[in-house]
Amino acid sequence: MTHTKPNRAPKPTSAPTPGPTPGPRSAGATTYAALLRGINVGGSKKVPMAELRTVMEGLGLGDVRTYLQSGNAVFRSADPDPEVLARRLEAAVEAHFGFRVPCLVVDGGYLRAVADACPFPAAELEGKQLHATFLSQQPDPERFAGIDGAAFLPEEFRLGDKVIYLYAPEGLGRSKLGEVLSRPALLKGLDATTRNWNTVVKLVELTAS
Repeated sequence: MTHTKPNRAPKPTSAPTPGPTPGPRSAGATTYAALLRGINVGGSKKVPMAELRTVMEGLGLGDVRTYLQSGNAVFRSADPDPEVLARRLEAAVEAHFGFRVPCLVVDGGYLRAVADACPFPAAELEGKQLHATFLSQQPDPERFAGIDGAAFLPEEFRLGDKVIYLYAPEGLGRSKLGEVLSRPALLKGLDATTRNWNTVVKLVELTAS
């Protein structure tokens, strides 16, 4: 695949929104990112970020910060199990807002590994051209065997560690391959949520600090 875009790294367009000034960090705590799926889109499932921070702080999570309005939060917890944290957050969000929102929780080391393992030249692409779909479980590659990659060129995808990398030169909104990859039948049994590369880069930064 040949790319002619100028060599520039994607830049985030918005600063993270902090909650209240955090107290001292607890020993042994891990920095995580929570990725909420399908909120604040088209007026449905409205989740104000200030309220989300309050909900998360009510769970005893520390140093809670949110980024953009699409459901990205960074926090610290001594709980070593991201799956347990995700289920607790889902339950708290549903209790507060009255609807279920699938949540994925991943730690900073995993996000760094996802960025480092990107099979596409991220530094040469605009953030809107590269996307990562995070998955709750590792899927069998056979799920994707029926996708004729050649039919979607120059768009391409690759399967990583609980993540699908998508190169879509015209952006996700115009991506035919992106439509196929998001079909419920293909992702049956999985929670999945997609972020553009600008957001991935910012979350790597926030979970490393």
